Amino acid sequence: MDVLSTLLLVLFLVGHLVLAGADVGLSMLMPRVARGPAQRRRVVAAIAPYFLASEVWLVALVGILAGLFPALEHHVVAELWPVLVVLTVGLLVRDAGLWLRSRVPDDRWRAVWDGAVVAGGWTLALAWGWVTASLIAGDPAVTPFTVACASTVVSLFALRGAAFGAERLVEDPTAESADVAARDTRWLAGVALAATLVTVVAAVPGPGPVDPSAAAIPTAVMAVALTATLGTSGPMLSRYTSAIAIAVPGVTVAVASGLPVASIPDTTAVLVWSVLTPAIPVMLIGQVWLYRMTRRPSRSPGFFA
Repeated sequence: MDVLSTLLLVLFLVGHLVLAGADVGLSMLMPRVARGPAQRRRVVAAIAPYFLASEVWLVALVGILAGLFPALEHHVVAELWPVLVVLTVGLLVRDAGLWLRSRVPDDRWRAVWDGAVVAGGWTLALAWGWVTASLIAGDPAVTPFTVACASTVVSLFALRGAAFGAERLVEDPTAESADVAARDTRWLAGVALAATLVTVVAAVPGPGPVDPSAAAIPTAVMAVALTATLGTSGPMLSRYTSAIAIAVPGVTVAVASGLPVASIPDTTAVLVWSVLTPAIPVMLIGQVWLYRMTRRPSRSPGFFA
């Protein structure tokens, strides 16, 4: 039961990074891929169907962490609470921008909340980068490893957002935003690959309780995915390679860090699993359905844009 619970925790961590990477990354890149009001509206329309769904995975992740891994939850909250506060603020600011930008038909009003979307996206990526680096290193202190690792995660968020934009923004009559996002996947993959190499070099002295042998395979997988994105078929492959790459930090936290994990009482495991067992298939099916239903953003104005 402990193994299954650990796999479930990893599933929701990786799932949230992959899903949130799309909407958070595109939020970060809005000033680059959207040069006018119409393009910004399409970017928000592309993000809107996804951000609430990805946050459901975050809520489930927190629930699993609190219900099945109280020792790990205590460690994370005690060591990383300032970063978690920043992450929460970033989430609130980005979501406020998405919810409020279309409530008043005024260009200045929309510009303010578009700025909130961008600022919240960057804050979320930076906070997730520092959380991931701190968990792998076992220490939130500022070191060459944590800085390099956090930078890698931020670049992976941006790459995931560019790949998402290259697919979701093709309904633009000129396809300009989609073209910009597609071109950006190549150089962002190069940035992420360079940051990964710097992180590996910084880890040589030993970032803490990390197991280098366990981290080697996920890191190699990420390097291969990023290298594939650098090629001429990068934009075509990036929807898959960016998802693989941003999943690796979550997997590395699970397999290579020395985080405190206590044995799960049987009664607790049975109670939590009895709730989760019917919910997990619904979440997975719902995510696939949502993606297929909203593969292209709406051309006409809606609630969010």
